Amino acid sequence: MNYLIAILPNRIEAEAAYTALEKADLPMDKVTILGRGYQTADEFGLIDPSAKAKKQIYQLAFLLIPFGFAAGYVFNLQTGIVIVPGTGAVVNHIIGGLFGAIAGSMGSFFVGGGVGLSTGSGDALSYRNRLNAGKYLIVVKGSESLTRQATTLLKQFNLEHIQGYVEPEN
Repeated sequence: MNYLIAILPNRIEAEAAYTALEKADLPMDKVTILGRGYQTADEFGLIDPSAKAKKQIYQLAFLLIPFGFAAGYVFNLQTGIVIVPGTGAVVNHIIGGLFGAIAGSMGSFFVGGGVGLSTGSGDALSYRNRLNAGKYLIVVKGSESLTRQATTLLKQFNLEHIQGYVEPEN
């Protein structure tokens, strides 16, 4: 599946471009306008980078918190550091394990969240930012010949950016 995404500065330009695509007899079920008054990024299915980051945080936490607990427990067991005086050795080892689990959760939050936000979104974040700035997107989804025809028609308008994508086959 091929995608063509064109960014237009305002609603008037977006509607004019949509009308031009309609007059060229493109299948209108393959053409979508995103922006105020039309579909949102979530309704269309653009990846939300914060949702991807949360998923990555939980995946890392699933591994790092138990590993952190075990590492903290073993570290305290080997060093014999007394964290809370007057309690037994086992309690101090467990507290050391809890500190390790806290360190693991912090690692999953900062690494999973930071990496998920910076790399997990691809171009979706820039498209979301443009939608938030009041711009409009026209998305054409279909065959290569359809997106090529739409590109030719859309280039006559005041586009801020136009980008084509090919969905990888699984």
